[in-house]
Amino acid sequence: MAKKMHPTPMLDELESGPWPSFVTGLKRLAGEKDYMVDLLGQLETSYKTKKGYWKGGTVGVFGYGGGVIPRFTELKDENDKPMFPDAAEFHTLRVQPPAGMHYTTEVLRKMCDIWEKHGSGLIAFHGQSGDIMFQGATTAKVQDAFDEINELGFDLGGAGPAVRTSMSCVGAARCEQSCYDEAKAHRQVINTFLDDIHRPALPYKFKFKFSGCPNDCMNSIQRSDMAVIGTWRDNMRTDEELARKWFDAHGMNELVNNVIARCPTKTIMLREIKDVENQVREGDKISSVKISDTHALEIDNANCVRCMHCINVMTGALAKGTDTGATILIGGKRTLKIGDLMGTVVVPFLPLKNDEDYDALVELGQKVIDFFAENALEHERTGEMIERIGLVNFLEGVGIEIDPNMVATPRTNPYVRTDGWEDEVARIAAKKSA
Repeated sequence: MAKKMHPTPMLDELESGPWPSFVTGLKRLAGEKDYMVDLLGQLETSYKTKKGYWKGGTVGVFGYGGGVIPRFTELKDENDKPMFPDAAEFHTLRVQPPAGMHYTTEVLRKMCDIWEKHGSGLIAFHGQSGDIMFQGATTAKVQDAFDEINELGFDLGGAGPAVRTSMSCVGAARCEQSCYDEAKAHRQVINTFLDDIHRPALPYKFKFKFSGCPNDCMNSIQRSDMAVIGTWRDNMRTDEELARKWFDAHGMNELVNNVIARCPTKTIMLREIKDVENQVREGDKISSVKISDTHALEIDNANCVRCMHCINVMTGALAKGTDTGATILIGGKRTLKIGDLMGTVVVPFLPLKNDEDYDALVELGQKVIDFFAENALEHERTGEMIERIGLVNFLEGVGIEIDPNMVATPRTNPYVRTDGWEDEVARIAAKKSA
C-alpha cells in the first residue's frame, strides 16, 4: 500500500473538465507506488511556483552512450534533502519502436509488467521523438529494466548529439496509398546506423522518418533531417464506376468546391463529354474519368504535385500511379537557431523496388551523415547547416547532381539565368530519356 497522498488541489482541478486527464492515470499508479505519490507532490509544487525542478546528469546502461534521459530533483529542503525523496530520481528510457509501430498484445503486456516491476508503471506510446517512453526509474533500476526490455527484443533509442530513433507509418501493411516498403527501408537504415544511435558523436541530432505517400503521416518533411516520402511518377489512375458513385452521392458543388478548386496547381478540369472526346491530347500526360453521362474530370499529370487532396476526397475514383518509389528530402526541423524548416528535395525519385535501390538509400544516408559530421557547427541541425553553406555546396559535398526538382519554391521567381540555356535543356532531356 502506498503512503498517504500529498494535497494536490491544482492537479485535482485538471480532472474537473470534460476530457480525460493524465492526473487520473498518475493517481491510479500512486495507489500502489510511493514513487508516484511523491511525483504528484513535486508536480503540484511546480504548478504552484510555475517552475520546473528537474535537472540532468549522467545515467546509462553498459555499452551505451545515450538512450536514457536522466532526471534528478532540485526541490530540496533547508538540509539539502529532497522534499519528495521517493521521486528524487525519475529517469526515462527511450526504447525504439518496431517499424510501422506493430505490436502484439502479448508484447505490450510484458512491457507493462517489466515497467511495473522496475519503474513507475508510466509508459508513453509514443513520445515526440518516436520512442516508447518508459518514464520514471531510479538509477539503481535502470540497468535491470533495460536488460529485461532488451531480452524482449527491443533496444534503446537515440538521445543527445546522435542519430535519433526513426519512425515509419503503418504503410504497406494496411494502407492502400503506400508507395514503397516503409518497414524495410526503416529497418535497413536503422540497422546500418545503430552505432551512431547508441554512441553520440555528431554535432547535433539527426533524424530519419519514413512516410509511404505524400500524405506524410509521419510529418517527416517538417520533423526529420532526412525524409523518405512515397510518391509516383506516372499518371494518376481512375475508376469510372467509383467516380460515378462518388458524384451521385456528393454532387457538382462538392466536386467543384472541394476537389477542383482546391487543386494547388489547377491540374484538374471539369469538361463536357464532347470536349473530352474531341480534345487533342499532349502525349500520355492526361488522365480522364467520366463522372456522369455529360461531364468528366480531366487531370493534367504533368502539373500534378502529388498533394493527395483529390485522392483523399475521391478515394478509389482517383488513385496513385503504379510507377511508385520515394522522394528524398533533407533539412526539415523544428525551431532552433533560424526557425522552422521543411525538407528540400535532393533526390526527386528513387524507385525502391529492389535491394540495390534500398542500398542506394542507405548509402545516401551515410554520405549525408558524414558530411553533416564534418561540416556542421555544434548544436546545428542539417537544415541550418545547408542554410549557412548553401544548397549547391551541400549537393556537391554529398555527390548529388543538381536537378530542377530541387527548387525549394517553384513558380514564384521569374528571374533565371539564360546563358547556357540550350545546353541545360539538352542535359535534362537526356537525363529523362535515360
